[in-house]
Amino acid sequence: MSTPTTPVSLDRFLTPAHRALWEAVDDFATQEIRPRVERMERAPHRVDRKIARLLATRRWFGVTVPATFGGMNAGHVAKTILIHRLALVSGAAAALLQASLIPVAALLHYGTKDQHHTLLPAVADASVLMSIAVTEPDQGGHIGGMTTAAEWDGRAWVLTGVKAHVGNSHLADTHVVIARTARADTRTSKALTAFLVKSGQRGVILAPHGRKLGLRGFSFGQISFDRVRVSPNNVLGEIGQGFDVAQFSSILYGRANLTALCLGLHETAVSLTAQYVSKRPRYKGKLADLSVIRDRLGEMSARLLMAKILAYHAVDMLDRGLSCDDELIAAKTLGHELAAQTGNDAMHLHAANGLDENHPIQRVWRDMQTTYAPAGTGEVQRRRLAENLLEEETGTDLRTPWSVLHAGRAQPPIPDEAVSV
Repeated sequence: MSTPTTPVSLDRFLTPAHRALWEAVDDFATQEIRPRVERMERAPHRVDRKIARLLATRRWFGVTVPATFGGMNAGHVAKTILIHRLALVSGAAAALLQASLIPVAALLHYGTKDQHHTLLPAVADASVLMSIAVTEPDQGGHIGGMTTAAEWDGRAWVLTGVKAHVGNSHLADTHVVIARTARADTRTSKALTAFLVKSGQRGVILAPHGRKLGLRGFSFGQISFDRVRVSPNNVLGEIGQGFDVAQFSSILYGRANLTALCLGLHETAVSLTAQYVSKRPRYKGKLADLSVIRDRLGEMSARLLMAKILAYHAVDMLDRGLSCDDELIAAKTLGHELAAQTGNDAMHLHAANGLDENHPIQRVWRDMQTTYAPAGTGEVQRRRLAENLLEEETGTDLRTPWSVLHAGRAQPPIPDEAVSV
């Protein structure tokens, strides 16, 4: 009897289409991405542009875009499969894809009919790659402290400020930029606005790509905006709705995407370690023969299983329109914590060899460090879970969960002429 390609533990979350996608991504990653990994590792100062072109051939940038615009309309479980399975081979390739899908979420749910008609087909065929620029150098995740501002001059919005850690900063054609459009004493929830800004506009200044600890080949850099003029037609959502655009995209897409990225790295760390201890000589046998090693490896396997089930459970709930904010939060924060523990164990079991760049475990460990802060640090996630729990216990009026708002939002309007897939 043949072993199923997809794990039985995820069987309840996967349709036949999901399983076919799983196999297709695994094959693509092995054939197309794996040969580029070593090249990216040797050139940490360079952005790899070939991977985006390779992904474009599969139209995976349009995984959440409706079929009428040329997309896959495949949902969050499918999106998780794409990122998870790419990350198994390359964290950088998975990061490139996941970072592009967050601004697409903003466009899908807050864009106008004209914006959908113009941009969604281009996103689906990857002729336009998007980024989202929220974080600032001195503010980090403190969105209320944002200093990037846009002022109305009677004809256009004039945008000035600096954004940092922008995923796909050096590849994106269009940036979703969140800026302050109200006075400093205005509530954050009403003070910000989202704008669509083209990378080639006058005043858009991209800082040179600098090497990072992990995700070599992927760009997540700094962009400055020096009095960039933005047409009112390029406001995304309504004036004062930028906080919602940023939160919606981060909570429902960013957290799930980073969970999937971390899961792929986690799985690779377990696999590499099992292979290593099974082959490493020790006494008259192998390192894996020692009970202390098996104890550590068993714990790593259990962590991976927990992370995997929680990740797919959360996005399955999102696909089914269920309230799942807490599940998404837990999947992100626990996914990273469990992977980080496994990554440390993997490095310990590789001992000094794990420090050698010839061993891939050090690449996986470095890439893991990049999944902690984006979309909210562990402290932020746990605080939100505690607040939700206390609100339930005290009977406080609960805000509508973002996942419920997501389920209730209208789908993008169908264009006059459907785009063929």
